Amino acid sequence: MLLVRHETRAQVIFWGIGQHTRRGGGGRLWSVIAQICGDGLPLVVIHGFGVDHRIMLPLEDAIGERGWQRLYIDLPWAAGGSGNNAASAHQISQEVLDDIRGHLGNRHFAVIGNSFGGMLARYVAHELRAQVLGLATLAGVYEPVHAARDLPRRQVVREDPSVLALAGPSRDDFEEMAVVQSMDTLDAFTRYVLPGLRDADQTVLERVRGGYSLPVEPEIAHPAPFEAPSLHLFGRQDHVTGYEDGWKLRDHYVRGTYAVLDAAGHSAHLERPDLTAALLKDWLGSTSAAAF
Repeated sequence: MLLVRHETRAQVIFWGIGQHTRRGGGGRLWSVIAQICGDGLPLVVIHGFGVDHRIMLPLEDAIGERGWQRLYIDLPWAAGGSGNNAASAHQISQEVLDDIRGHLGNRHFAVIGNSFGGMLARYVAHELRAQVLGLATLAGVYEPVHAARDLPRRQVVREDPSVLALAGPSRDDFEEMAVVQSMDTLDAFTRYVLPGLRDADQTVLERVRGGYSLPVEPEIAHPAPFEAPSLHLFGRQDHVTGYEDGWKLRDHYVRGTYAVLDAAGHSAHLERPDLTAALLKDWLGSTSAAAF
């Protein structure tokens, strides 16, 4: 694997070049660790459906200086993964587990996931429970069947036609998700979301969409209460995954912090970055304490 070194602020960031590898037969499908940042306790970071790891990079300001090594994962539709034969959430979850085991061995780590990545993070946290120091989900998928989700109505809290006009060709994609139409959210969307949307392999996405659910939900497969610190962050106006389905599992996560943020939709960490950062720092503090 070729690594190129970049230095940003006080941290050292390594970008993996050409890490997505394909193989036929019974071999591995792709290499999912796209970027490793910093040093310290490992924190596995998993993005959502149809985008790539860049959507999670805004979290760097919250977690980059807190003694955690961030392992950003790219799922199979991300740029460079074209042609792999990933066909279901279950298959992807197994590959993610394999990469974590291969990279971390028996080391303890924490895991955070956004949307579809939240479902995968829950899976990892339960399958490798003995190693997992903490779990966080941001607008996580808790009900994989969209028609069965308990969702709020679609609502835009702040409308700004001038911002939409500046979105240009990406206006439809931005408007579909934005609860707060501001220059800050448009800039975040353009920088962190749009590149992954544009680069995504639609053929892979369509295959995985047909097998979007895990065979068994993690909390059912492993019903013992999850005792590591957990954070479950939702957008009050999230019309994609909502918040009620995650709240139903509150008794399972006995050290869980639940937060439903107003003026936030499915891109809650982009629309409420300061509050998201505060909650993440609190969770990471509790998670770090669990390591010692």
